[in-house]
Amino acid sequence: MVEADGGRARSDDLSRGTNQTGVRLYNERLVLSLIRRHGALPKADIARRTGLSPQTISTIANALERDGLIARQSPLRGKVGQPLVPYALNPRGAFFLGLKIGRRSSDIVLLDFVGTVLGRIHEPHPYPTPDIVLALARRGITELTAQLSPAERPRIAGFGIASPFELWNWEAQLAAPPEVLESWRHADIRRDIAAISTWPVYLHNDGTAACAAELVLGNGQHGEDFLYIFLGSFLGGGVVLGGHLFPGRTGYAGALAPLPVPVPGGFQQILRSASIYVLADRLKAAGVDPQVLWLDPSDWGPLGAPLDDWIAEAAQSLALACVTAVSIIDFRTIVLDGAFPPSVRTRLVEATRAALEQFDRQGLAPFDIAQGTIGFGAREVGGACLPLLANFTQDREVLFKENG
Repeated sequence: MVEADGGRARSDDLSRGTNQTGVRLYNERLVLSLIRRHGALPKADIARRTGLSPQTISTIANALERDGLIARQSPLRGKVGQPLVPYALNPRGAFFLGLKIGRRSSDIVLLDFVGTVLGRIHEPHPYPTPDIVLALARRGITELTAQLSPAERPRIAGFGIASPFELWNWEAQLAAPPEVLESWRHADIRRDIAAISTWPVYLHNDGTAACAAELVLGNGQHGEDFLYIFLGSFLGGGVVLGGHLFPGRTGYAGALAPLPVPVPGGFQQILRSASIYVLADRLKAAGVDPQVLWLDPSDWGPLGAPLDDWIAEAAQSLALACVTAVSIIDFRTIVLDGAFPPSVRTRLVEATRAALEQFDRQGLAPFDIAQGTIGFGAREVGGACLPLLANFTQDREVLFKENG
């Protein structure tokens, strides 16, 4: 059953362990997070930023270097005194598998320690089934990891799943037979994938996972507090507060799909205007095959008036969502991304900014609407970021704590 249960790994041991794939101690994760954000840092800068003693930082850096997670860079010369030696993440220090379960396509990726996608398998389908997803996971485990050397395979730290919760409740939008929807009600996809995986398996809502990718790999450019909105077949999203993911009490924080927006004669949920399935319906009505939206999200080609109208309508709803969100929490940035080409993302952000001008924002904290940096693959990349977060960042306790 795909539910909002936090998707914990099979092992929740907070001890360091004996190898590089074990869960890191707090200070080690702190150092790794700082280096990830800044690209490369010498020990003196790490000590200054953390408040830890130089001796402690030296011990931590030596251990991380010995484990192959960080590597020394060329010395920084030209300053008074000894040249400073910066440390950067070792791209081959750890690897992660990430699976996205989508309404019209599913994907699995292999990610390295700095967030580079080393391989991807894209699987379009009319609707997802547990069997299709499990077969894709098995294929990814076999094919994507084949590129790693025998010495690198033990550096795979986990398998992350980004999935919509309660797929069985989306009968109209998913257009799947009743027996398929019922199969999702009883499926436990995390358990099934754990049975074929030699690594810990994590599961989170797809919007939260995509937000995780933006947080981990977006280099901190959106500030410490931002709302992340992702437009896939359905609208979703996530929340970052204080530089950390905030999944909320049930894992649904930032899941904007049910947000009511006005329409003639009343209200409707925002997913009915700012989701890609709405565009697909309009293309079909115009005699255009909507499969172009799922076959290659990086290139839709010219879609004409249906796309223009959808962007205009979606932007109006998104502007309202932005004002509503900032009225509750003073986010510095609202980040928009989606399963569409970068050119469409640019147009949608510009249209949303323009729609925002129609609102009276007196009393609201200033905020920006920015483009996401990951793009159409954010959900599967976010899935791969779940084991990264669990093992190598300070978000572990927030995302994977035991519910008691």
